[in-house]
Amino acid sequence: MGLQEHVQKTVDELVAAGAEAAVQVAVYLDGRLIVDVQAGDGVGPDSLFYSYSTGKGLTATAVHVLAEHGAIDYDLRIADVWPEYAQNGKEGTTLRHALTHSAGVPVLPSSITAEDFADWDRMCAIVAESVPVWTPGEQHGYHAWTFGWLIGETVRRATGRTLAEVLAAEIAVPLGISGELYFGVPPSEVDRVVPLADRNWSAAVEALCAQLPRLNLIAPPGVRPGAELGNRLVTIDTPATGTMSARAAARMYAALAGEVDGVRLVSPERLRLMTSVAMDGPDWALGGDGPKTLGYALDGGMIGWSGSGGSIAGMTPSRGLSIAITKNLLGFGDDDPMEKLREYVLAAV
Repeated sequence: MGLQEHVQKTVDELVAAGAEAAVQVAVYLDGRLIVDVQAGDGVGPDSLFYSYSTGKGLTATAVHVLAEHGAIDYDLRIADVWPEYAQNGKEGTTLRHALTHSAGVPVLPSSITAEDFADWDRMCAIVAESVPVWTPGEQHGYHAWTFGWLIGETVRRATGRTLAEVLAAEIAVPLGISGELYFGVPPSEVDRVVPLADRNWSAAVEALCAQLPRLNLIAPPGVRPGAELGNRLVTIDTPATGTMSARAAARMYAALAGEVDGVRLVSPERLRLMTSVAMDGPDWALGGDGPKTLGYALDGGMIGWSGSGGSIAGMTPSRGLSIAITKNLLGFGDDDPMEKLREYVLAAV
């Protein structure tokens, strides 16, 4: 049985058993799509899934493409383009600090709500006025939500373009995946989004927050990741998260790792820079080690980002391999079927 057939059989069985509800899996090898699988009622290759922090990979990629074109520099001081950010000891914070989660501003007010997230200017003002938890650059901690406004507003001030505009024009259009990579989904496309549902995610996060109290600081109760929140945020630009198809996410990473149909998003030299470990050691927010490159995480044998509840996207550039998995039934645990599927693909290719 070939890889495509094995993956299709696996996800079909998971859906039939109720372990998953709707799933897409895409795998690129050396610029070629070798797995393109969907399962679940009404799910097609261009169906869209709100995929939480998997969207951080879209944000980081947009920055690297801008840097490749000379439109932005990693060592740009944020306050030089966003003067309001120069408060409370943050004057020296750079875009590099933001990309590596070392800017020191992961915390949100405890009263924050999803309605606040719809107000871009309000959220940027909150980030600009925040007091850093550590001196920028001295350590790192997962900027679960603030990553998006911190980078998004810096890009907007420096280039006059939103991250959504960069994502569409510089990544989706050249790769032929317009309509499959989004931060906030346009109202005209919402019918293509597969609604999220909960398997055991909410209960697991509740338990984690009791064990790791800093999770409540970076994702307060009103914006704690879950199915209900994701379904509410799907049309809002929050570039710490994203909505996508698996084949589009895998194609984007394939075009970072190498060439796809004549398109390469960054040079080999930049690829080496952006995939080298930039911050290591204990993560302030999550407790354990969480190595980070320039915009991505080292995640399950790949460089990329996973999202709350089980979505996955990333690459292993040395092997010319990229993998993306999108799903709607949010789950948690050592027996996560999508993590096992990723491990299988990594071992099989």
